[in-house]
Amino acid sequence: MRTVSGFHDYELIDADAGERLERWGDILLIRPDPQVMWSLGRQDERWHHAHAIYHRSASGGGFWECVKKVPDVWSVRYRELTFRLKPMGFKHTGLFPEQAVNWELAAGLIRKANRPVKVLNLFAYTGGATLACLQAGAQVTHVDASKGMVQWAKENAAASGLQDAPVRWLVDDCLKFVKREIRRGNRYDAIIMDPPSYGRGPGGEVWKLEQQLAELLNEAGKLLSDQAVFFLLNSYTGGVSPTILNFMVSRYVVKGRDGEVSTDEIGLFVTDRGFSLPAGNTTVWIKGEYGQDTGSQSCHI
Repeated sequence: MRTVSGFHDYELIDADAGERLERWGDILLIRPDPQVMWSLGRQDERWHHAHAIYHRSASGGGFWECVKKVPDVWSVRYRELTFRLKPMGFKHTGLFPEQAVNWELAAGLIRKANRPVKVLNLFAYTGGATLACLQAGAQVTHVDASKGMVQWAKENAAASGLQDAPVRWLVDDCLKFVKREIRRGNRYDAIIMDPPSYGRGPGGEVWKLEQQLAELLNEAGKLLSDQAVFFLLNSYTGGVSPTILNFMVSRYVVKGRDGEVSTDEIGLFVTDRGFSLPAGNTTVWIKGEYGQDTGSQSCHI
């Protein structure tokens, strides 16, 4: 498992009885996590001093209970990047801190290439990977189906001093966009995607990962240039095995290309428990000349 280090403005303090206790800058939040199946007691006093608690509703969704005043928007920093946060529906804050390990991987490979790199970031959310790639010197096409998320990503870029960096901000259905790019003859040196289990496009298009991921991977592979550096797929969908993701990327995306496909868990270290909590799986292909060890499961192609 690859775990985040150096994210001083974020800490997973404890995890117990179906919930996480987290510090986001100076704000303490309690959020549900179905993976936290143990109940071992809560010794940390900060459980009693949270600013807000997210409660799930029996009818679906949930709501935030603000115990103390929580700013409408506040910021945290990861290295040189700044992210604006706010409590959102379905327990989110606008940032997945475990993804910092993938930001570092992508940025490192871009720097290692030591040449102009065109990156396509699909399901790009509020722009963590986009900002990391821009800061590493890449040119990025940022695509998300939500107009609000794309605007939020622009705000994060401005807060990080990257407002003038070479990026295209696009509100679009990711699969439709990929197919149009193929027809246009556009190619990319790196592709990043973090698809949800379920979602809707800007025109109401329905996305279901189990039904459409194979098609998306097959089409996205056609967008990789002859000089492609890497392809990265992240998944939070619990029912999809890491072995299956590895196989699909190997067969649909990079079959016949020099390099290695590896799959591993990413996670967050739980300070009070002394272990790392899994937070998804990442499958990555890296061209042979840029190769490095990224995971425990690999498939040579």
